Amino acid sequence: MPVSEALRRLSEDPGFWTGATSPPPHPDAATGPLPQENRAPAELRVSLPVTAGYGLVLEIDLVAGERTLGLRAPASSEPIQLGWTGTGRPYPAALRWWELDLCARVIALEDPTLPHPGLVVALLSPFAPATPDDDPAEIAAVRAAAYRALRRDAPPTPPAGPETAGPETAGPEQDPLPIFADDRWWPRPQPQHPPRVLDEATVSALAAPADVHLEVRGGRRFPRAELADLVRRAAERLSGHARDDCYAAARPLARNIAGTGDLRPVPRLLAALTEAGCDHPTVLDALSEPLVDLEACWMVETLAGAEPGSLLRRHLWARPG
Repeated sequence: MPVSEALRRLSEDPGFWTGATSPPPHPDAATGPLPQENRAPAELRVSLPVTAGYGLVLEIDLVAGERTLGLRAPASSEPIQLGWTGTGRPYPAALRWWELDLCARVIALEDPTLPHPGLVVALLSPFAPATPDDDPAEIAAVRAAAYRALRRDAPPTPPAGPETAGPETAGPEQDPLPIFADDRWWPRPQPQHPPRVLDEATVSALAAPADVHLEVRGGRRFPRAELADLVRRAAERLSGHARDDCYAAARPLARNIAGTGDLRPVPRLLAALTEAGCDHPTVLDALSEPLVDLEACWMVETLAGAEPGSLLRRHLWARPG
């Protein structure tokens, strides 16, 4: 699912994540309606296909301050509600954390524009609060990484060099003198990461465990059978991906990394995958520089056939402090 322009614009607004976004303004009779391209959507539906015809659907009503999470099954045209929340209400515990993490991994494998942890976890993690069986530090780390991954589009870096001189300064076209053709005379700007949407204090606040949540999974209308089938199929999809032949040569190294919690051999793992002909963009991006520990961890776990979260926990425990 390529990220829609409406969702991209919302995701770049810090108030969308903190709950401070104002409802879209109504057209002012005095000034006339806003141009279509400048209007914020009043409602937005985010469809996230997972596997085998199943998907998760998040419906956002900015005017009413409501968010509804649904499950789309292969045989249904409309999503079945998993949970709903409104302004001032606690989020429903519609998903278990491991279910969300599993679905987000499969979504990332199917759609390289939605890396994990990233937008999917940022949008849906409030619906998957920690339970007593979960590791709060692990969940907080993944959620924080997802919120840090939210970035604004940055303008392209302008080129530098003698060939960029404007018409008002350029003379007759000619080759530069050899001494001035050296790149050292024309230092190029260093590539910059797009700016983050959220500052670190906001990331920490959003990643903290929720004080209150609403239990909904015991309700009579909760789609337990459909959700269980989605989770089963997603687990099969993830384990099946790891058995792909192009990962065979790199699998022993992936298992070694997963067993030790040491990410330093990840560049060697990336080289082994490249030499074996792996061209899956999600796999390569997760293991490429600049390395994001959380992205590398889940990909190594997948390639090694390890339990999701096992490498991340070893890595977190091994870090100083």
